[in-house]
Amino acid sequence: MAVPPLRILVCLTYYLPHRTGLTLHAQRLAEALAARGHRVTVVSARFRPDLAAEETIGGVRVVRLPAPLRISRGLVMPSYPFAVRRLLAEADVVHVHTPMLEVGLVGRLARRTGTPLVITHHGDLVLPGGMHNRLIERSMQALFRSGARVARRLIAYSEDYANHSRWLRPHLGRTTAILPPVVIPRPQPERVGELRRRHRLDGRVLVGFAGRFVAEKRPDVLLRALPAIAAEFPTVTAVFAGQQELGYERFFERNRALVAVTGDRFRHLGLIDDPGELAAFYAACDVLALPSETECFGLVQAEAMLCGTPVVATDIPGARIPVRITGMGLLVPPGDVGALADGLRTVLCEPARYRRPEAEIADVFSLARTVDRCEHVIAEAASQGRR
Repeated sequence: MAVPPLRILVCLTYYLPHRTGLTLHAQRLAEALAARGHRVTVVSARFRPDLAAEETIGGVRVVRLPAPLRISRGLVMPSYPFAVRRLLAEADVVHVHTPMLEVGLVGRLARRTGTPLVITHHGDLVLPGGMHNRLIERSMQALFRSGARVARRLIAYSEDYANHSRWLRPHLGRTTAILPPVVIPRPQPERVGELRRRHRLDGRVLVGFAGRFVAEKRPDVLLRALPAIAAEFPTVTAVFAGQQELGYERFFERNRALVAVTGDRFRHLGLIDDPGELAAFYAACDVLALPSETECFGLVQAEAMLCGTPVVATDIPGARIPVRITGMGLLVPPGDVGALADGLRTVLCEPARYRRPEAEIADVFSLARTVDRCEHVIAEAASQGRR
């Protein structure tokens, strides 16, 4: 049944050209909804001075607000209450992507204006150790609780993650599990070969890692596993695609000695923005490793699988779902160097056993089905608001 056109206000901290799993999710959904005739406005931080205060990207109106102050990974936008109140007057429904510093504020404004609120939760905030970070985590959870009380519906990536999330558990009755929107072009063989030649990777066994070099993703566990894998695969090399040094965390600095010891077995390709190049990266890898300690899904797993590359991921809530529903890989305990090495060796020894037909994986991660379900939840919340 067709959904009548809606005016949807999307709230999140970072939007294009910032590139994380959260921003990619928000972008893909916003542009897909705009293509279906909905009027979508995104309000986010102007996190770089060269970015336009307002522009249209992929049919989506993007409004960026000044953000002069940073708190850990978040940005403070002083004009946010006034801008969002004005934009809410034009909206049928507001869709917030959390974790987000302003979620409690958006909840209060939505309640005052009578605008229905939907929250898509991309994972509980988990920061490195320290009292300061624990205070930030508790504060963000309290703000989420404030917004979630107002929300008509909440969306999680999976029931598995929702059931184990400290933030979502009190709201399971209003939470719907919907797989994230996955978009990756089919890898082109010539680009795969060119990527291997350019980075001097021909003849090497490649273990991919796609993501930020941060504590929660545990890239150090992968680097420590390489010597054990090298006993059977002497040319094994860890190939990293993503940001290496980040302003809010110095995990790479703390692991410089480990990187130095790893030597030529570690190759950092930098952040890959081009979708075709990213597909070539996944296809060039023999296996993708996801050694994270916390992960609400691990979008890179689905992208790698769609490019024909099996995965070894940690057996934690959320992150284990792609392997469980596709069978395209193995699960290992988090933080266990030996188990990760064993899992990677097993997949490298029998790669065909962990590959699935492209059409089968594409059906699992169907973009159209994901957008249909998200559109239904948003439209249902909007209709409740009108009533």
